[in-house]
Amino acid sequence: MISLSREQLREVQLTELEMLEEVHRICEKRKIPYVIIAGTLLGAVRHGGFIPWDDDVDVALLRKDYERFCKACEEELDTDRFVFQDDRNTPGYRWGYGKLRRKHTLFLREYQEDMPYFQGIFLDVFPLDEVPHNYGLRLGWQAACFTVRKFLWARVGKKAEKNAVKRILYGLMDHVPEEVILSWYHGLIRQSSRITETADDRQENKRKRYVRILLFPTPNRTYAYERAWYLERAWYTFEGKRFCGIRDADSYLGFKFGEYQKLPPEKDRKTHPVSRLVLLSDKEDKG
Repeated sequence: MISLSREQLREVQLTELEMLEEVHRICEKRKIPYVIIAGTLLGAVRHGGFIPWDDDVDVALLRKDYERFCKACEEELDTDRFVFQDDRNTPGYRWGYGKLRRKHTLFLREYQEDMPYFQGIFLDVFPLDEVPHNYGLRLGWQAACFTVRKFLWARVGKKAEKNAVKRILYGLMDHVPEEVILSWYHGLIRQSSRITETADDRQENKRKRYVRILLFPTPNRTYAYERAWYLERAWYTFEGKRFCGIRDADSYLGFKFGEYQKLPPEKDRKTHPVSRLVLLSDKEDKG
């Protein structure tokens, strides 16, 4: 595993900033609402840019806007520099959200070396799908989302998992055809769209509604985020540039991180484990 130097980490961050600018450009041109979320929003609020040890960027869109963004990338994306990946356009892709990648780079995550697609420096693009207001029903959704996510993760988990029994279980799960697992995932998306349509038909916009990234963990056993957080946006300065984020950052960040203004202990300031890294400057040095 490679330990990134301070200089390497900074170049990764600036490459991701370039990708965030591309997301913003496309969304502004097509009038698609997006927000920076998670550690990216925390970095904007607490540091005015990247969290010093962070090595990724996260943006989110409600499902209908995510689909618009995917379509816009087919027509607007600067394909000389970037490629957009999701499970529908990238064979072997096993994540329930999209990634924008920087061409001419490599950010090869540990235990993902055998994945059959390009793995450049990336920015995560998360779709937000509606889940039930009723907590009991939401628990059922959590179980379904967890199960599908683990089946997709099995390709990595059978190597990365420390527990020998779980490694064997992941190995067995990995025999389930990828198209079968993805059909389960797209079934969840369709069910979510029916929740959204029903709520809109009943004009329940004033009632608290919930969304989540279906195949990504959620904090605090709530198994969802408030949909309203993603509807009210504000401008944030991030690395000297302006991007859209959640207006009520205090509520969102408090829910996700707790005392978010307090720096974590140094032992918890971690980057992704990387087995191989190629930066743009490496290409330039070689001519």
